[in-house]
Amino acid sequence: MRADRIGRVCDNVLIACETSLDNIMDHIREVEPEIVIVDSIQTIASDAIESSAGSVSQVRECSAQLLKYAKESGVPVILIGHINKEGSIAGPKVLEHIVDAVLQFEGDHHYMYRILRSIKNRFGSTSELGIYEMCQRGLREVTNPSEMLISRNAESEELSGSAVGITLEGMRPFLIEIQALVSTAAYGTPQRTVTGFDAKRMNMLLAVLEKRVGFKLAQKDVFLNIAGGLKVNDTALDLPVICAILSSNVDMAIPHGVCMAGEVGLSGEIRQVTRIEQRISEAEKLGMKTIIIPRHNLKGVDRERFSIHIEEVAKVEEAFRALFA
Repeated sequence: MRADRIGRVCDNVLIACETSLDNIMDHIREVEPEIVIVDSIQTIASDAIESSAGSVSQVRECSAQLLKYAKESGVPVILIGHINKEGSIAGPKVLEHIVDAVLQFEGDHHYMYRILRSIKNRFGSTSELGIYEMCQRGLREVTNPSEMLISRNAESEELSGSAVGITLEGMRPFLIEIQALVSTAAYGTPQRTVTGFDAKRMNMLLAVLEKRVGFKLAQKDVFLNIAGGLKVNDTALDLPVICAILSSNVDMAIPHGVCMAGEVGLSGEIRQVTRIEQRISEAEKLGMKTIIIPRHNLKGVDRERFSIHIEEVAKVEEAFRALFA
């Protein structure tokens, strides 16, 4: 039924509606497939174990037998496991310990983007990831996520409270739009609402703006949103976050074609970030005209190979002057 819904699969994909491990192994020996997908391992039970499907002993026994088959035959076996409300694999860690690699989908169910992240990999790096879009006919790979995560309509009216930052997900840099809204608090206690970013880190950045730069935000509501429904924790997004907040506070739009990356310290300084060359190359590839980065972050790097204008700043005030002077 699912295959009919998302489009008929090809003839060499065989589906067995079976929950007995012994019957599944009989099917595998008869067909000799090139790849085996078990959905899900918590519903499979072996006759050698008396406990019910999904128990620790059943998951351990079924996973071990499938692992033994994969090692002996060289056929890749993909086990799909349930996850709990927190997003981690349900039950004990026995399933994660048995397998060679753990891949996990992340993303808000209300948005169309999903990130396939490697949690464990015995034979390679865990810093690689894939980005997919949930379509009517299933998942579609997003080859260039930057173009989908930032607004590309340069002819539209420039609005305040929007900044473009460059984040790293694993080894992959991409541009992402950060939206902020600052308004006068309607009630006694100002609101701090964050989507896709660490709320405690945003409160720290607001304290830096008030203490070091002099902007009074204690009696104002602050709303922050990462466009696309992604959750990011890259410290290089500190600079675009505070620029988006300031842009909304003074109601001045950040010019088109400007992006930024930098970590903000408690004294208001802009600290260096990792993989700055990859970030600059990604911004240049997307047609950005100016990038704001921490001072001395490009020390020892040949600037001539970049055609984008590079603005270096050491303090938060310098970044504001570069944007709104």
